[in-house]
Amino acid sequence: RFSLLLLNLEEYYFEQHTANHIINKGHKDERKFRGSLKICSKSIIFEPDDNIQPIIKIPLRDCIRIKAPEDNEANNPFTRDTSGGISVLCSQVFLIKERNVIAPYKTVRDRTEHLFQLDVAGKVGDVVQTLHQLYRASCLDKMGDQAAMITAILQSRLARTSFDKNRFQSISETLHMECKAEMVTPLVTNPGHVCVTDANLYFQPLNGYPKPVVQITLQNVRRIYKRRHGLMPLGLEVFCTENDLCSDIYLKFYNYQDRDEVYFLIATYIENHIAEHTAESYMLQWQRGHISNYQYLLHLNNLADRSCNDLSQYPVFPWIIADYSSSVLDLTKPETFRDLSKPVGALNKERLDRLLTRYQEMPEPKFMYGSHYSSPGYVLFYLVRVAPEYMLCLQNGKFDHADRMFNSIAETWKNCLDGATDFKELIPEFYENDPSFLVNSLKLDLGKRQGGKIVEDVELPPWASGPDDFLQKSQEALESQYVSEHLHEWIDIIFGYKQKGSEAVAAHNVFHPLTYEGGVDLNSIMDPNEKVALLTQILEFGQTPKQLFTTPHPQRILPRLKSLSRTSSHSVSITESPVSPNEESFEDLTEESITLAWNNIAKLKLDKQYKIHKEAITGIAVPCNGSSVFTTSQDSTLKMFSKESKTIQRSVSFSNMALSSCLILPGDTTVISSSWDNHIYFYSVAFGRQQDILMGHDDAVSKICWRDGRLYSASWDSTVKVWHCVPGETLSNKKHHFELLAELEHDVSVNTIDLNAANTILASGTKDGTISVWDVTTTSVLHQCFFVCLFAFFFCTDSRHLLSTGEDRCFKVIDVQTGMLISSVTTDEPQRCFKWDGNTILSGAQSGELLIWDLLGGKVTERIKGHTGAVTSMWMNEQCNSVITGGEDKQIMFWKLQY
Repeated sequence: RFSLLLLNLEEYYFEQHTANHIINKGHKDERKFRGSLKICSKSIIFEPDDNIQPIIKIPLRDCIRIKAPEDNEANNPFTRDTSGGISVLCSQVFLIKERNVIAPYKTVRDRTEHLFQLDVAGKVGDVVQTLHQLYRASCLDKMGDQAAMITAILQSRLARTSFDKNRFQSISETLHMECKAEMVTPLVTNPGHVCVTDANLYFQPLNGYPKPVVQITLQNVRRIYKRRHGLMPLGLEVFCTENDLCSDIYLKFYNYQDRDEVYFLIATYIENHIAEHTAESYMLQWQRGHISNYQYLLHLNNLADRSCNDLSQYPVFPWIIADYSSSVLDLTKPETFRDLSKPVGALNKERLDRLLTRYQEMPEPKFMYGSHYSSPGYVLFYLVRVAPEYMLCLQNGKFDHADRMFNSIAETWKNCLDGATDFKELIPEFYENDPSFLVNSLKLDLGKRQGGKIVEDVELPPWASGPDDFLQKSQEALESQYVSEHLHEWIDIIFGYKQKGSEAVAAHNVFHPLTYEGGVDLNSIMDPNEKVALLTQILEFGQTPKQLFTTPHPQRILPRLKSLSRTSSHSVSITESPVSPNEESFEDLTEESITLAWNNIAKLKLDKQYKIHKEAITGIAVPCNGSSVFTTSQDSTLKMFSKESKTIQRSVSFSNMALSSCLILPGDTTVISSSWDNHIYFYSVAFGRQQDILMGHDDAVSKICWRDGRLYSASWDSTVKVWHCVPGETLSNKKHHFELLAELEHDVSVNTIDLNAANTILASGTKDGTISVWDVTTTSVLHQCFFVCLFAFFFCTDSRHLLSTGEDRCFKVIDVQTGMLISSVTTDEPQRCFKWDGNTILSGAQSGELLIWDLLGGKVTERIKGHTGAVTSMWMNEQCNSVITGGEDKQIMFWKLQY
């Protein structure tokens, strides 16, 4: 029945002794109860073995006398057959869990004497001495002085003990480090010793509670986070699962050096097993639909220092549903949902106007909201039915008033909209599968409301048939299309760029300065009393999560709703639209075959290889019929290779300078090549001759693209030019006509370009590593990112992401919408060229190998031997099941998927 929650906040449990509690000693109604005497830093607790009897808690500050009776004392009740006794005279005592029922504590305010007879009489002197020390600490006027004295007693005890090495799982374990720390659980901490070996992490509580040793096998660790605890960087949380809300252990150290060393030892052990996840890597998984909205919010909370073990930093989840009155919940209507672009305090305009008036009149430091959206009180408001002892601990043995309890979902939502000081968000439990927090299954007496109604289960909205149904519909709402489209707006407010500064002011999202990370430096406060008071205030008020993003968060990529389009096309009669079902199924089939190909890309096998050039190959183009392959090379030639005859059928040299790339125009009659001689050459396949020259640049042309009758050329002259080409009539001598539509200026040489599928956005990469994302229609720069010299980049098929690779040996994913770098994967060697589908990369390495990468996992899944020098060029067909590579070894290699 005893738990650390029976202690006061910031109180420690030191030791226990088996004892008898003797009431009315020497009288006719003398009674004796066997149990356990607990010595705590601010109280004495006696837990009887008999569950019917209450647990007795005596606050040390309410003690009048604590002593071990002496033999020569008159009227001493211990003079006969009672060695090992301690007498405690007090003015107040709490009776807890009488008849083993969780209920508000009963207070006995009367002068009473309690006699405790220890089983081991020899320990009486030490126990009394300890109690006198702790009593002196509890009688100090100022909280800071009390805390300092108790800390000194605790540290002295820790210094006299060490980790018991007999607790090691194996005698062959090697000790890496040992230090003092506290295990953190909600509202309480438990001091002891931490030990890290080559196989395990151990924690041994000083008091042996709740068990002699806690052991975590390092091999099972999946995630590890440094934590801010009590505003100080002293916490460490370890998870042995990938997606669970609760961790396996949370430790708070006494200095950050110990914390960092333990983190380093564990992280070093697991880094070979698990890729470290950043907010950006989770963002990429979320954007591409690999993790749910719920999982993403859980990971963001974890990365922002939110923990289930710290109620002042409990994970925060949004109110999603705004309709708690309808009998049916319609998730297709936007009005069903809360506006996710605003904090709770800004959802009601009238209330916001009143708050803004007060804010404008307020002296610095200003804040809009006098309370926070997440605090220990709010968390336990929601969880009182499953965690009543936590509420009693937080509120000094009392439940809240019945009318202020969590009585109804609709009432709570209405209060968050209209209440003058209620701006709270939700907790993860609203989107999980355990409805027990909504049901009074413990039959707690939570009081009566003003109308006489007894507080029982939480009242649910009409659209929920029961607690399970309520949670299921809440989950469906969280994962709905509307929320997927707008969740990034809420993330901006809670974890992102609207959390602080001018953006927070504009978003009406300003809380008290003390709630923000870095809002106060506790180390700079010398007065211990001021420090304790400030810390208590902050922890009770609530804390804003750590800021994870400083630029707008990208939106989720939503798949096309095929079911809707299918329904619409099938609702049209066959006579009106005879081809649409077939066309769509063909499109679906193509998508499915592409997905199948990428899922099996590791089965790529070398089919044939030919050495056709004298220098490295720079470009590969293949006509629609696939009968031949056109290649360009640094040897200045364009070659046409026949796959059927396996011979070179054409070899053309336009100048003595290297060619940098090639492409085939629609219709397969013209090949265009870009050259280091500043020109672009048009070659007629049908007539076997040079058809035209575009002299459009002042330095080498590095890359060309053709889309919808427009030619895009990148050059070392620091420009990208957009040309409108009117083809010449092939049977006459008329040349192509070129009209310059736009010129995109850069500071240095442009190495590569690519366009999105809609041809509305162009990305350019320069020699100095700048990626510029341009709006083609306005020729204006949307975003810029700065890396190192780039080799290649390509838009993803959905055009939402851009993947680049360069001399820094990193693959980098950029969100096109916001310009945010959302993922970075380091490679062992430069990757010169690649193809990707958004999740998987097929790259050509400097070594000549083809590598297959799991982008979300950040690792190589397959290595395929290929060229003897760097892979310099890569072509892939539309079905993604055939690949041609060119290399520095002057060869082209044909690859096929073999399922």
